Amino acid sequence: MRFETLAIHADGGPDPGSGAVAPPLHLSTTFVHGPASEPLHGHLYVREGSPTQVRLEVALAALEGGERALAFASGMAAAAALLQALPAGGRVVFHRDLYHGVRALALERLPRWGLAAEFADLADPAAARAALGPGTALVWLETPTNPRLEIVDLAAVAALARAAGASLVVDGTFATPALQRPLELGADVVLHSTTKYLGGHSDVQGGALVFRRPGALAERVEELRKELGGVASPFNSWLVLRGLRTLACRMERHSANALALARALAGHPRLAAVLYPGLPGHPGHATAARQMSAFGGMLSLRVAGGRTAALAVAARLELFTLATSLGGVESLVEHRASAEGPGSTTPDDLLRLSVGLEHPDDLAADLARALDSLPS
Repeated sequence: MRFETLAIHADGGPDPGSGAVAPPLHLSTTFVHGPASEPLHGHLYVREGSPTQVRLEVALAALEGGERALAFASGMAAAAALLQALPAGGRVVFHRDLYHGVRALALERLPRWGLAAEFADLADPAAARAALGPGTALVWLETPTNPRLEIVDLAAVAALARAAGASLVVDGTFATPALQRPLELGADVVLHSTTKYLGGHSDVQGGALVFRRPGALAERVEELRKELGGVASPFNSWLVLRGLRTLACRMERHSANALALARALAGHPRLAAVLYPGLPGHPGHATAARQMSAFGGMLSLRVAGGRTAALAVAARLELFTLATSLGGVESLVEHRASAEGPGSTTPDDLLRLSVGLEHPDDLAADLARALDSLPS
């Protein structure tokens, strides 16, 4: 079954009880059980799971080609649960460009959990081989990365992780399963902030982990979710389910718009660089073309003139909204170093764009107007 079809039907189809075409929303927090707390209908309490959440998990597993999915209250809840589920004493190797929230977990929390965090350029084959030695418990990467849009060869790193006896987790938030399926390339776990493209309308918070196959790690993560309460709410699960049905067509348009903008802006005299893997000059272009069906809706700009010029461009934009997050229908712009705060590793001249579903000519004109207004 092709992805476009699967995205619409993976949630199980019409409700067998009512015939409703849209997925039902079960808001109950508690469920009838027997006198000895036997689950008579498959559920006991919302923190352990709910019918709507289970329906979402079945759909997510199908879309990623995995055998088990766990939905969470946020992407960070999913990330924290996965890291906390690791045995103490292990090493976790992260790619050097990384979502700042996960970087903070790695630097501030992992030592308290008895884990060692290391960072390496996993896009460099020699550096990846050197980093992924014995004692590595987990390898963590994004591709494309946030916010530099670096590309990592998933199949190559997966092979190195297997040789080291480590599991590979890939944050698939930027690409989504519509464009890239890491489990098919050798990853063991895919993480999503479902807040972003999977929800798709800037109105839901959630996260998810999809496991290639069930096992001890997935079981421990599920236990932690129950114990710590990071479960996805029924309503948020329902909103993400709604988003999945239009994911394929939205990602096609996001990708086409971002590619059009990248081409229009490449070589602009007020830009030091346009970071987008769809451009032939991008160092990861060939790898991205091999492991992705399109290049996604995220791009970053390095503005000539540094922080002051970058902030001036952001302030002059009219169609791009100054807001954090990404993956909604509206285009957003963010000065990532400011958003990340002290300790940010993002260059001061970088603006991250989440390219929405507006007409690309209007978006290109908005950016050109802002860039051309900079003082000479």
